[in-house]
Amino acid sequence: MTTDDRLSVRRTAKLFIGGAFPRSESGRSYEVLGPGGAVISHAALASRKDLREAVVAARAAFPGWSGATAYLRGQVLYRVAELMEGRRAQFESELAEAGAVGPARGVSAAIDRWVWYAGWADKIAQVAGGSNAVAGPYFNFSVPEPTGIVGIVAPADQALLGLVSRLAPAIVSGNTAVVLASEPHPSPAVTLAEVLATSDVPAGVVNVLTGRTAELLPWLAGHMDVNGLDLSWCPADLAADVEAVAAENVKRVHRAPDVDPFDARAQSPYEVTAFMETKTVWHPMGA
Repeated sequence: MTTDDRLSVRRTAKLFIGGAFPRSESGRSYEVLGPGGAVISHAALASRKDLREAVVAARAAFPGWSGATAYLRGQVLYRVAELMEGRRAQFESELAEAGAVGPARGVSAAIDRWVWYAGWADKIAQVAGGSNAVAGPYFNFSVPEPTGIVGIVAPADQALLGLVSRLAPAIVSGNTAVVLASEPHPSPAVTLAEVLATSDVPAGVVNVLTGRTAELLPWLAGHMDVNGLDLSWCPADLAADVEAVAAENVKRVHRAPDVDPFDARAQSPYEVTAFMETKTVWHPMGA
């Protein structure tokens, strides 16, 4: 058989949980369609159990990732940008299949965004923290710390740049993440997961679920071990119900400014501090 006669191997995108690529525990998958309505691939249809497994993996990874030095986290994120550069053609092809305008520009912007946030890893503490004046023989410091596990909703259309714009600032400070990939265009998120798996990002720091956003998001919002939600790209018809569920367990909910991901205002150190807590430390002088 010649090369021209062979059938190409179609991709079935898997989940990314704890550094591995399992199928959904239910065995379900769904068709991913191109701009003309043709089936271009399949993706795993994550279940509630898959989401629970992703949260368990994120929690297990949190102590090591948050305890790593800020300099190391910056180097790790920069390594992600390096590997994305090497897979540029694949990312561009997937964005083109999804009907994205200017896929090359989108990939470049996503890579640059990783680099930009990597640079903030060892600087955000100086910006967000500080020494406070007190009336007494004490030192008083404000020390920023990561919140914990952050749930992130990827945009339906800006499947790569929009996702990176939410994921990079969430994890650079030491948080771990559970990501709901774009439902109609999951391939860029899964390819990004493959980059993360072969980079220095520890297993479980980022977990990616493909499937029905309307099915998974309420469960993510209601999970008691998820500490924050980024609803910047939450579908409008789900927002009110999801916020109500998140309020029941006092999750931190954040929405970024409503700007185009290509806009310079889409990247900001305030997106890093959105999922950080401030710890106040008192210490007596001379001790």
